[in-house]
Amino acid sequence: MKEFRDRAYNLPRLPRPFYQADAAVHWTLTLFDRATGWLDEPFHAGFRELVLHSVIREGLLCPAYCLMPDHIHLVWMGLRPDSDQLNGMAFLRTHLEPALAPAKFQPQAHDHVLRKNERNRDAFRSSIAYDLHNPVNKGLVRKPEDWPFSGCILPGYPAMHPLNDSFWGVFWKIYRGQRDPRCDEHVLPSLR
Repeated sequence: MKEFRDRAYNLPRLPRPFYQADAAVHWTLTLFDRATGWLDEPFHAGFRELVLHSVIREGLLCPAYCLMPDHIHLVWMGLRPDSDQLNGMAFLRTHLEPALAPAKFQPQAHDHVLRKNERNRDAFRSSIAYDLHNPVNKGLVRKPEDWPFSGCILPGYPAMHPLNDSFWGVFWKIYRGQRDPRCDEHVLPSLR
């Protein structure tokens, strides 16, 4: 396993306000040396529980996740002015990593903060479909519905799945109903 003790290892991050309030962020957590052997149904169940704790703590929804044999994709959307995805990700990684042992996460999750044009319903749905088709693209299954390690975490809606035909209409109703309108007051710093 590669070690990064003697040098700084940080991916570029946007300023913290880009991860707060109603931000929508696509996260990828990769394992050192693309380690495998940790993905099974007990890990999946523990992952779902820890994501549930994370989203409740930070006021988030997780409209989709996909656990791959050597990395994890998930999308979070903030609901409150005090939602902070950086805090949520730190909590999740801290509590999830012991379940991966002896494998470990790379030092920092990769993120992609969705811009306004990526948050419209069609673009957002396409982005999530890409993640959910990852097992098909890697030759692990023939259709995304066959992959047992994907889903969503919407507190109070345990049977929802982003591949179900009725998901998106219900998801957007849940999001609109739970999103605090004060998120509109959240000001992002300018990037130069």
